[in-house]
Amino acid sequence: MKTKTTDRLASLDALRGFDMFWIAGGALMVSALAKTGHSGFIEWLNVQTEHVEWNGFHFFDMIFPLFLFIAGVTFPFSLRKRRANGQSSGQIYKHIITRGLVLVFLGIVYNGLFRFDFDNLRYASVLGRIGLAWMFAALIVMNANIRWQAIWCAAILLAYWAILMLIPVPGYGAGVLTVDGSIVGYVDRMLLPGKLYLGVHDPEGILSTIPAISTALLGMLTGHLLKIKNVTLSPNKKLGIMAGAGVVFILLSLLWNLVLPINKNLWTSSFVMTTAGFSLLFLSFFYLVMDIWHIKWWAFPFVVIGLNPITIYLAQAGMISFTATAQYFFGGLIRFAPEANQPFWSALAYFLVSWLFLYFLYRKKIFLKV
Repeated sequence: MKTKTTDRLASLDALRGFDMFWIAGGALMVSALAKTGHSGFIEWLNVQTEHVEWNGFHFFDMIFPLFLFIAGVTFPFSLRKRRANGQSSGQIYKHIITRGLVLVFLGIVYNGLFRFDFDNLRYASVLGRIGLAWMFAALIVMNANIRWQAIWCAAILLAYWAILMLIPVPGYGAGVLTVDGSIVGYVDRMLLPGKLYLGVHDPEGILSTIPAISTALLGMLTGHLLKIKNVTLSPNKKLGIMAGAGVVFILLSLLWNLVLPINKNLWTSSFVMTTAGFSLLFLSFFYLVMDIWHIKWWAFPFVVIGLNPITIYLAQAGMISFTATAQYFFGGLIRFAPEANQPFWSALAYFLVSWLFLYFLYRKKIFLKV
């Protein structure tokens, strides 16, 4: 459907596009480069574009929470616009709940709903977590002032920590944070139908969605800061607050890691603090360059991706074969390249085809919104 772009900060669409770039082909290109024998930075970056198996943190582990954080940042702007357009609280509540449930549905579609193999269908999903965490965070924002939103955020993280460490799992006891021994996996096995991603545990399962609400809330608190129009709170002061908070969150997460491991699969409270800290630092950089210095030309490729993130995410589930299209147009040329370099050129062709698809939608002003 056709929509007009919003008046929100330029840095948000660019950062969202930067985030999705790694899914849309960036990680694939890095992996292909690493296989050609590059060392040093490329080798390090290749490690960073892979998920940590369990405890620990790599750059790729923040792609998902960064997207959720940005979705949170945009909500205060959206809420202000809806209220300015005369929407009632009831209409806004309806939008929030509908958006959350539609994302849950799209996540199940992404996982293969239309194969109709319900016994082996994975019901938990990335889009589902985004939908539910954003929805509950938005409901909190609708019913609490900023102080209480912060209290809710902290209380959720502390309560989740207590749940992980104090509630015993049959056969394992309390505080066991392994793939099969945690309370998170146990709840998934008891309550989630269909297939779990790791067999005995799902990274986007039921219980671990609770701390993701705090990820979205931290984004919304950041959005409150950015939308303030006050001469005493200049853009440079907002930048300083965001960057400073980002550093503090990372330091706190490292301390918390001593007693509660940073773990994406469990979405531990320390993981929330880590990813929120880095999200704030990335947003600070984009905000500085694009919204304070007004240097925007370099980010246009990211903006094109960032305006249609759900489109590219769903398309890559198999709805559109970018691999086949890239091979059709560029396969002949790629065969002339040295064999060791062909995987990189194939990955680049894949990204180019994906980006050109999004650019076509951008030029036609077609944006998939939920």
